[in-house]
Amino acid sequence: MFFRSFFDENLAHMSYLVGCQKTGEAIVIDPARSIESYLKTAKRERLKIVAVAETHIHADFLSGSREIAKHCGATVYVSDEGDENWKYHQVEGVNYTLLTDNCIFKVGHIEFQVMHTAGHTPESISFVLTDIGGGSSHPMGIFTGDFVFVGEIGRPDLLEKAAGVRGSAATGARQMFESVQKFKQLPDFLQVWPAHGAGSACGKSLGAVPMSTVGYEKLNNWALLEENEEKFVETLLSGQSTPPNYFSMMKKLNKIGPPVVNEADITGLETVDEMERFEANTILLDTRRAAEFAKAHCKGAINIPFNQTFTNWAGELIGYEQDIILIAMENKLKAIMESLASIGLDRVVAFIEPSVVLATEKDPESYGEVNVQQLQDILNDDDYYLIDVRNQSEWDAGKIEGATHKPLSQLVNLLDDLPKGKTYLVQCQSGVRSAIATSLMQANGYKDVKNVKGGYIAWKKEKFPVNV
Repeated sequence: MFFRSFFDENLAHMSYLVGCQKTGEAIVIDPARSIESYLKTAKRERLKIVAVAETHIHADFLSGSREIAKHCGATVYVSDEGDENWKYHQVEGVNYTLLTDNCIFKVGHIEFQVMHTAGHTPESISFVLTDIGGGSSHPMGIFTGDFVFVGEIGRPDLLEKAAGVRGSAATGARQMFESVQKFKQLPDFLQVWPAHGAGSACGKSLGAVPMSTVGYEKLNNWALLEENEEKFVETLLSGQSTPPNYFSMMKKLNKIGPPVVNEADITGLETVDEMERFEANTILLDTRRAAEFAKAHCKGAINIPFNQTFTNWAGELIGYEQDIILIAMENKLKAIMESLASIGLDRVVAFIEPSVVLATEKDPESYGEVNVQQLQDILNDDDYYLIDVRNQSEWDAGKIEGATHKPLSQLVNLLDDLPKGKTYLVQCQSGVRSAIATSLMQANGYKDVKNVKGGYIAWKKEKFPVNV
């Protein structure tokens, strides 16, 4: 049997290619939208991708199942569990098989048994793999999707918070308790292959280790150790962060079926040097490092540096109805566009090199920084106004006295509440998100704004007072 995992750092997403080397057939589990890496690996290993399977309707990335089905003629295996509100429609127009609890399907001499593991979502399923072709009658591992992670389990509140299904969080938590009891009956030696690692918003505190075993999770995962259902539900629902804004769109697109990439016009971009040619609904996205952007940038641009958090913040801050002009180096363009496409932001209409922007901009903007020592000196000065853009749980854990809380994901909608005629100081945990927020404020007309270098971490390190 051939087994290969793929990790997308931007989304903390794990997907898998499993092949039967005797028949040359292969399957991809929970594929990303960009399928090039699966195709290359399969070709190199002389495998033909004949199937693709999903553990559930994902909320944090755009599925590549339709892409693989169209490109490879593969059969799509998806859940038929859950209520009528969460049935797959993306399978229309491709070969598909609907799965329920205890169903078995095979790819070559590899067997997959379906286990309904509701909780994260009603339709969630897991796949127990047995390598029959390798001579085993015992299962090797389980693909758990967003059900069991390393050291954690999936959050049950996304349907309520991201899709607006009232009451589904509590129901999902109780379903998760039942699913965990089923999981605990599996053999200890079974390997656990989840769909996410550390950095994903699909659970509270996911481990950075890519895989585990059932036995290890029984000994170390709080959810498998908790026997009291009421306490389990309370613990699981407490402290869950607000899901990113784009999750609701991902749920919708993965349910109805995303366009395949070659149907979405994301290639053949135009190179531009006249910003005024484009409509007001166009967003100018500068992907340079924050330090470079701070020194000089085009008026109206927002800055989301192309790093590990790029995809998340692009999904938070860019509307799906907006066209996008990228300010980026051409050698990074393909990777940036793939990251945007991974969450369905396909409306990239043009790009411009940073050097061209700065050469043609008559009066480029910039912004400055203050360190926490300077912040302490001016904190009580009425000419300054401190804005904390961290999330709610960070704010609740401790804050700088005098700060006003305006989370980055909601900042643009809250700008009208700001007092006029101030110098705005923007602060987050470390200075990274506040740099993005500073660019957003300038793009929306608030020009006298500075980033607080080092953020709340630097403030606490100096032992300056905080409010809890």
